[in-house]
Amino acid sequence: MKLFPASALSQLEFDRVVERLVAHCRGEWARERARTIRIHNQIDHIRLALGQTQEFKWILDQGLAFPTEEPLSITRELHLLGVPGAVLTGEQWMQVRRLLNDTESVYRWFNDERRLAYPSMATVLGNTAYEKGIAKRIDEVLESNGQVRDNASKYLMEVRLRLHRKRQELRAMFERIVQKLQKQGWLAEIEESFLNGRRVVAVLAEQKRVVRGILHGESESRRTAFLEPEETIELNNEVFEWENEERAEVLRILRALTAELSVYQPLLQSYYAVLGQFDFIRARARLAVEMDGRMPEMEATAGVQLVQARHPLLLIYHLSNGKPTIPLDLTLREEQRILVISGPNAGGKTVAMKTIGLIQLMAQSGLLVPVGAGTRLGVFKQLMIQMGDAQSLEFELSTYSSHLLHMKEFLEAANGRTLFFVDEMGSGSDPDLGGAFAEVMLQEFLRRHAMGVVTTHYLNLKVMAGRTPGLVNGAMAFDEKSLMPLYRLQVGKPGSSYTFAIAQRIGLDKKLIDRARSLVKEDHVKLDKLLHRTEAELAEITRKQAELKKLMTDTQRLKAEMEKVLDKEKHQQEMDLLREQNRIGAARWQELKDLERKLKLIVQDWRKNANKEKAMKEMGQVLFPKRAAAKTRSGGELGPPHEELPGELSVGDTVLVKRTGRQGQVLDFKGKQVVVRIGKLPMQVSRTDLKRIRLIETADTKK
Repeated sequence: MKLFPASALSQLEFDRVVERLVAHCRGEWARERARTIRIHNQIDHIRLALGQTQEFKWILDQGLAFPTEEPLSITRELHLLGVPGAVLTGEQWMQVRRLLNDTESVYRWFNDERRLAYPSMATVLGNTAYEKGIAKRIDEVLESNGQVRDNASKYLMEVRLRLHRKRQELRAMFERIVQKLQKQGWLAEIEESFLNGRRVVAVLAEQKRVVRGILHGESESRRTAFLEPEETIELNNEVFEWENEERAEVLRILRALTAELSVYQPLLQSYYAVLGQFDFIRARARLAVEMDGRMPEMEATAGVQLVQARHPLLLIYHLSNGKPTIPLDLTLREEQRILVISGPNAGGKTVAMKTIGLIQLMAQSGLLVPVGAGTRLGVFKQLMIQMGDAQSLEFELSTYSSHLLHMKEFLEAANGRTLFFVDEMGSGSDPDLGGAFAEVMLQEFLRRHAMGVVTTHYLNLKVMAGRTPGLVNGAMAFDEKSLMPLYRLQVGKPGSSYTFAIAQRIGLDKKLIDRARSLVKEDHVKLDKLLHRTEAELAEITRKQAELKKLMTDTQRLKAEMEKVLDKEKHQQEMDLLREQNRIGAARWQELKDLERKLKLIVQDWRKNANKEKAMKEMGQVLFPKRAAAKTRSGGELGPPHEELPGELSVGDTVLVKRTGRQGQVLDFKGKQVVVRIGKLPMQVSRTDLKRIRLIETADTKK
């Protein structure tokens, strides 16, 4: 994106956003990428960057683990790997080994399922694959602590074996010498040490000429002398020689390993970049979490449609202090390309303008922005901004001269892909003349199809915006009673500067105010009063809309709660009915089992007994009991002997369930349902399925 002037990013405070982004980066690769973050012009690049940020934010929101530890800074090691004849030390190879470990973890994390779930992040890996052979070769040569393995070469194993034996001999000889000198009382407290790579004994200074050997030094107090005993000189020489051989062989092995793996230097560089890119994406996601960022819908054409947009930096500040941030809604399209914002000073005009510009820059940089659902942003290739006092002492330019110079540059370069911002357009000169120039400039911006936002106090620009296609008025809401800005952008109407109202509220002499008002054109005063009245009426409408919205929300909540209660009650009734049906079914099943058992006994008796008629009679009694065929006196229905009683049901009445033929007692009423205790179980039964009865005593019921 082209920027006019060069200070455009700092004027919109984009540099402060970059500082916060850098703070979230963990490695130097990502920090450098953040400092030089690109503002893309291609829609595909923007959507990919936003998608990567959004997907990593999902990972953070869900508390998932992504396999990236603290990134390494191994630029020097990777550079040396590509230099012919260079040698990487064991410690440097361990840095490369850790790079391979981290890379392998990332490739493993992106299995087939996660590549589908996080397609934008998966593009960082591309079609590359992890090369296992590099780590395997390093492990064949080096231990996990960076030391070269004994079996790295046959000669190294032989050298270390001989070195071990010589050290053992030297240790045994030293122990004998130390014991001998200790018995003679010639040893100092520390007894032995190493100096100049040689093993020495520590003897008292007065005995240094008695013990035969080479003097390597003395302590600072001059009370202790460090001697290499004569008996160990030859062994020390041999140990020193084998140590040199070991160092030479280790160097040769490391040089060979460096030369062997140098062909993988570009691949390792790509792995380093992959980890750095994920670190950079993670930083963007953490910044999005910090400012409640959302992914806007991006369009290839130029345009801005902000819904509930908030200034990112102001939002972070307010969140830390527990204050609300007033959002703004705005649309810039072909039929509404330039917004003219008016209103009192310190009312939030500049903040609104910065919010629009900063959100656009962040979105085209792949950063999520604090906006609401429904936000749609286009792609601009140029951004121009004129804000604050632009006078230049170096070029002897006044504020207005510098302002005109910037406008000249803007108008020469503006086109349909330009987004511009001008604060206090036309100010710095005579109001009439400056206002006239401002009108001409706005007309030229419209002719060039540029989109932008300007702030002004000029009445003629407010009038022009109300009657010119492509221009639209906007006002910052202001509480006239408290003289406090509300920081809420209202699109579609111009705003008053509240000049006389503010003067009156702060207690300025009324005579002075009246004299000033008399000097102003009558039309101007009438228009200002009209704006006052319009803003007051709009504020009242807004308040009533908020109240209505709250009432509708409460109604919906109560409706949802009532539906939830009804669903719960219906579910409870269905469960009670199901339990009763299951109980009746279980009882019937037990009756059938008893009937089966009785029939088996009758069949056995029938086979054994010669009197077949008796057996058949018993079988008939079992299959067709008299009680099952008995009819009630009232109507022949199943159930105990009873007579039906007239009248309405009441609590305590004995009733008969028509559907099951079981008797019960009324406990309570719930609408059209009656709570009846049948046996020990209360259940709900429809009124139409019950009849009020009185039981008739019989011989069976008496029993």
